[in-house]
Amino acid sequence: MPSSRRGLVVGLLMLVTAIAFEAQAVGTAMPAAASDLHGLDLYAWAFTAFAIPQIVAIVLAGRLCDRIGPTLPAMAGLALFGVGVTVAALAPTMPVLLAGRFVQGLGGGFVNVALMVLVGKLFEPAEQAAMMTWFSAAWMLPSFVGPGAAGWLTQTFSWHAVFWGILPIVVLGALMLFPPLLRADLRVQPSADAAPASVWGAVAVAAGLAVVQAAGQNLTPLSGGLMALGLVLVVVAAPRLMPVGYRPLASGLPAVVNVRLLTGGSFFAQQSFLPLMLVTLRGLTLVEAGAVITISSVGWMAGSWLQSRPWLRWRRDTIVLAGAASVAAGIGVIAVGTWWPSVWLWVVVAGATLAGVGMGLQSASTSVAVMLLSAPEQLGRNTSALQVGEAMGMSLLGGLAGTLYAFARGRGEELAAFGVPVTVLTAIAATSVAFSRRIGPVRNHAAS
Repeated sequence: MPSSRRGLVVGLLMLVTAIAFEAQAVGTAMPAAASDLHGLDLYAWAFTAFAIPQIVAIVLAGRLCDRIGPTLPAMAGLALFGVGVTVAALAPTMPVLLAGRFVQGLGGGFVNVALMVLVGKLFEPAEQAAMMTWFSAAWMLPSFVGPGAAGWLTQTFSWHAVFWGILPIVVLGALMLFPPLLRADLRVQPSADAAPASVWGAVAVAAGLAVVQAAGQNLTPLSGGLMALGLVLVVVAAPRLMPVGYRPLASGLPAVVNVRLLTGGSFFAQQSFLPLMLVTLRGLTLVEAGAVITISSVGWMAGSWLQSRPWLRWRRDTIVLAGAASVAAGIGVIAVGTWWPSVWLWVVVAGATLAGVGMGLQSASTSVAVMLLSAPEQLGRNTSALQVGEAMGMSLLGGLAGTLYAFARGRGEELAAFGVPVTVLTAIAATSVAFSRRIGPVRNHAAS
């Protein structure tokens, strides 16, 4: 690998590591933050406040990547992300913390799309699956130390220290990434036939998701009407953000997006409540809960490594199918360990690990499938569609899980507050298997 390419790869991986540390560490520290700020009733918002603004940022980034290239969107996203981390670190109240998470979501949306477009433009198909494995390694590396470190920082200092600890990684990632990126020739030739995703559609979807979440978290006689309004906004506007010609039951790219929405949404929704469940129902400390997440993260890395092996002769769509099935099965095992807290803790760990294997298989493979199925002038839009789908899934399913949790907790049913959401998420994840069968043949470099 030429030294210029090597520096670019190292920079990309450093940036992924910085964002991954935020995701892995903050999830462990959030129970303490919500309790300290008297915001347990807003707990689910700490995660959806990150996911909802990503929808608008992802669409804007996709449009910009197809028009001016991915360099400036990546720089703008990293700057926003750093600002959001700082606001969260200084937060004296739960609403301020949510505002910081909102800004982080905007920055993360820009960065995530830009990184995927960079891989699509700078690497050959034979290298793209390998890059997805390296991205997963960079994402998983903080999971080995992040949750435990976050628990230790929270118990020794405070949850504020977790956010402050992210900033040096953000700065280092920027210093490593941008010099080689600025030297790379990433100029684009916009196509007159290109159909960019609708920014107003993205705003409508984000607003709809926020309305659904707000109605679910504050159950009143008007909640049903508000939820219906929010869902109408999402259903009407979401197709404008999808690949050109999108239909819910269509094969090809639409099916790839649907699988990512269902599997990613289900996985991250249960993952956001897993530390809180381990602390509340099983009496684990934050450090111990973080260790469970750390152990289970090995699965994601293993799945991502497996999908890139040249000896794996499966088509890319078959790998997605296997990943979707593993996610559904893993969440189902977690549900068993949630309803019966007396069950051996390692059952929960095994379920989380199996779900992680599925995410490693399908997350990398859906990204590669989009690169293989996209025309060059539509790579930004289709990449943003894939990530919009995942963000919608995280918001809708995270909001659904939060609503079920708040309802059961309000009735004093602590076991059901965790058991019902994870059971529903298992059923939703299972539907992704059917959608994965509609993708159609997508041959990767190993099978071609």
